[in-house]
Amino acid sequence: MNDDTIALRAEGLYKVFGRHADEAVIALHKGTPRDELAAGTTAAVIDASFEVQRGEIFVVMGLSGSGKSTLIRMLNGLHDATAGTVDVGGERITGIAPKRLREIRKKRVSMVFQHFALLPHRTVLDNVAYGLEIQGVEREERIARARKVTEIVGLKGWEEKHPSELSGGMQQRVGLARALAADTDVLLMDEAFSALDPLIRREMQDQLLELQAELGKTIIFITHDLNEAMYIGDRIAVMRDGRIVQIGSPEDILTNPANDYVEQFVQDVDRTKVLTAESVMRKPRAVVHVGAGPRAALTTMRDEQLAGAYVVNKNRSIAGWVSDRDVFELVRRGERDLASVIRSDHGAVSKDTALADLFIPSLEASLPLGVLDERDRLVGVIPRVTLLAALGGEPEAAVQAAPRPDPMPTEVVDEVLEAAVGAGAPEPKEAV
Repeated sequence: MNDDTIALRAEGLYKVFGRHADEAVIALHKGTPRDELAAGTTAAVIDASFEVQRGEIFVVMGLSGSGKSTLIRMLNGLHDATAGTVDVGGERITGIAPKRLREIRKKRVSMVFQHFALLPHRTVLDNVAYGLEIQGVEREERIARARKVTEIVGLKGWEEKHPSELSGGMQQRVGLARALAADTDVLLMDEAFSALDPLIRREMQDQLLELQAELGKTIIFITHDLNEAMYIGDRIAVMRDGRIVQIGSPEDILTNPANDYVEQFVQDVDRTKVLTAESVMRKPRAVVHVGAGPRAALTTMRDEQLAGAYVVNKNRSIAGWVSDRDVFELVRRGERDLASVIRSDHGAVSKDTALADLFIPSLEASLPLGVLDERDRLVGVIPRVTLLAALGGEPEAAVQAAPRPDPMPTEVVDEVLEAAVGAGAPEPKEAV
């Protein structure tokens, strides 16, 4: 990964509170357990290393006491690192002069707190503009920028209200708008939605994702809620007892937990909202090129013992599907083109479709559900048994749900294929 793609890098970070902190770091490095350090010494963060790419939402999650909030405060210098380094935009912020650190906070790193941290005597607009005021931006410009961001977060018409006149969700929108108005390289969010009730919390999560899609901010988000982490994170760092025990995509964390702790942590996650079609798809067993003749298509389906096959164009974009019975009739009549029996109702889904949205298409599909990439190319299929297995269900249930047609008897297919060859029909084109 090139450095210009990295917004923030942490290497070997330790934060130890109490006396003899340096000696504690040495002991931890040698393998001394956290709970065996000298009395009065607490290791909050132990050897944390990671990189955050520009434009991603990087979530740090863990239970209370795992060290996540201490870690995020080290990323903007609110806590000095006992050991290790933090670079923001390629500039080292650990161990630098306080004046320079303040400049970096103004222009490169902003923060959204759990309890909003709004100024009660200021209006919404003035609260949003506060970070720009600290940066020294002229009033006319900062008000204009604040007004624009206030509208983006859905607070148009509330600019002159005070925090006491707002609901909790609206107050958090003000805090988010203030951070966005500062237009820093990195946005830190420490349990930003934890104080909100579930409905408002989900609304804020959705809005954060919408803002991310529009603005492309680099966000480091702290949470103790695994479902929240899975919902908003591009990548997740799981912390336990001060250490990062796994970093990966939501799918990686869910399907390949690094240890028993992570496995237990994710066991209650709703897999249907995390895993996607791409996560569970299989390589297609029977795919026919649009230019292949009926004999080639029927031979492919016979060899794979399938009642149908997907048909693709030269660039592997999907053209539709054919049934063995329809193709059988073409071969029996001596026809040489598949076009007349290609069906367009293939029902294929995007590879990014969540498992929760695959059930109905799978039940309605005459073939294993097709999976398409962003260019409508067929990249995989999902048999019902695979879908059920991904959810820990019984494969038999998938078969019983909505039976698909059985393939034609092999001996019948062989008979008509032999007859076609005997009649002088051209050799079948190769199926792909």
